Amino acid sequence: MTDKPTSYEQFTLPIVQEMFELGLDERTNWTANIEPVEPSPRLLQDLEDNVLLALATNTEKARSELIITPILNELRRRKNVVVFSGKTFNVNEELGLKGRCDFIVTASDEFYYIKAPVLTIVEAKNESIVSGLGQCLATMIAAQIFNQSDIVYGAVTTGDRWKFLQINGKAVSISPVEYNLDNLGKILAVLEAATLD
Repeated sequence: MTDKPTSYEQFTLPIVQEMFELGLDERTNWTANIEPVEPSPRLLQDLEDNVLLALATNTEKARSELIITPILNELRRRKNVVVFSGKTFNVNEELGLKGRCDFIVTASDEFYYIKAPVLTIVEAKNESIVSGLGQCLATMIAAQIFNQSDIVYGAVTTGDRWKFLQINGKAVSISPVEYNLDNLGKILAVLEAATLD
């Protein structure tokens, strides 16, 4: 194995799989039976106003602020959750489970600190969902430890495309389906289902 990662961003899919002895299922679409929900008019208007600019600007910051944040704010309005952006999430420094997380969603009403349970969301770098899978799984392993729960969820997104992950113990299920903004109701529904109460 290569040098042990020292932060979430250094994890690749092969490294995280080997380090934590994870089994991968990349064929089962565990999101298939989750029924879409109706996005609010407010979210639809926000995205209508923002998506073209975010995609034309084509920076991670623009996608984060103009697409991902409005979707997560919709989740916050629909459920009793708090969304943290760019918050440090140091869980186990010896294992490299430390650093800033792009987004952490907590099923809590606590605004000042991260409280379990958490859902982690990674913004794909260079628009590559695949390259974000290792980082996302590393943050999910940290969430397992933090939540003291076998089952945790995560997502990798470019803003306009979303891929969802689930860990149950050492079994990882990476949904083979990527949902785009044409499936906004499905994206919201999976996020709601993944946000533990």
